[in-house]
Amino acid sequence: MLEPENFETAVKHKVWVQAMEEEIKMIEKNNTWELADRPKDKEVIGVKWIYKTKLNADGLIQKHKARLVAKGYSQLPGIDYTETFAPVARLDTIRALIAIAANKK
Repeated sequence: MLEPENFETAVKHKVWVQAMEEEIKMIEKNNTWELADRPKDKEVIGVKWIYKTKLNADGLIQKHKARLVAKGYSQLPGIDYTETFAPVARLDTIRALIAIAANKK
């Protein structure tokens, strides 16, 4: 078993518990989340652990990685959110900016 299917399976293995502890430490260190009071008229979005075994080029285990992610897929349009936004720069825009910067030294 390279990656556990769920938290209940992962918590039985020391390497995955350590990976989850590292993820929590990084969340706290980076101030990724902030504890807030729950609004009475809103649903809470749950979280889920995702597990990944990172391998070296030769196929040996490099590290075990655990990520704590929000269950955004449980949200409903028009109820939980009204619009979405994902800022992504197009490659031709980046090239143009680099060309302008190089031209202006």
